[in-house]
Amino acid sequence: MRGRLVRLPNSTESPVHGRPARYFGRDVRAPDRIEWKVCTSKMSEPTFTRLQADVGYGEPPVATWQPLAARPLLVLVGVTGVGKSTTLAALHSAGLAFHPLPDRRALTDLLIIPTMQAALGETATPVKDRTQRFGLTRAYRELHPGGMGEALAALLVDAVQTPGLLLFDGLRGENEVIYAAQALPHARFVMLDAPDVVRVIRLIGRHDPFDVIAARVGDHAVHELQRFANLGVENAAALFTAQEQHILADLVSTGEVTADDLRKALTIVVEERRHYDPAATRAALVAAAPDRALVVDTVVDAPHTIALKILDFLRAR
Repeated sequence: MRGRLVRLPNSTESPVHGRPARYFGRDVRAPDRIEWKVCTSKMSEPTFTRLQADVGYGEPPVATWQPLAARPLLVLVGVTGVGKSTTLAALHSAGLAFHPLPDRRALTDLLIIPTMQAALGETATPVKDRTQRFGLTRAYRELHPGGMGEALAALLVDAVQTPGLLLFDGLRGENEVIYAAQALPHARFVMLDAPDVVRVIRLIGRHDPFDVIAARVGDHAVHELQRFANLGVENAAALFTAQEQHILADLVSTGEVTADDLRKALTIVVEERRHYDPAATRAALVAAAPDRALVVDTVVDAPHTIALKILDFLRAR
């Protein structure tokens, strides 16, 4: 059943554009939490939306389209910079046969945003503006608390075109893994983890975090801490120890990276940590699916070792 999204009487802000609504000719500040509901007074015929040749959502067109809950599935869990792309390449090299589903970014663009645009009575169009994207994804979570986990569980896959193991990259938050663990009984979850300082080093294009850190272990210089602060990334200092701040700032001092590149990488990590807590996600995943979850430290283990661990994990089911 489809409908359009309407604002309840005590809500004053658009979930998409973040602008205060106008009442009686004046702007009214929005409350912290926005209440929305889907108005289903106008009924529409069941529909099916194809995301790619063998993946879609809605009413299955033929019996061969199976819900994801019925399929074997490997789900990668982790934030940016933990090594998901490297792990996928290692799995390919190790000989694991799998079919990738549309990834997190693709599901946001092809399912979550169009779903909310339709609910708002808007034409489905690509959204690149960051503020609008955040507004639409936030509105989706208001209606679907499982967030990306719910979007993933809504998928259908054509078993004729695509038999065998499916893979999704990736989930991030507690709500997502809890929902997916409950809704997808045949799924196996691999959470990839790495310290924030390592994530930043990887995001600036360095694939040798061990060497970067080892070369700078020792007393930290006060001027390097000031250089880190001068990058102007709000809340960054709270995420990194003084030693880690020295390590990152020294990369700029030695000319190995530009201040702008470091600032961009820090901004990504800080922004994601504002919304996702890897430690909480790990605890939630292990609690929700203790026999179907594997947690891997991508700093301790090399990519090939990680791939072998995942293969053993899949064989053990």
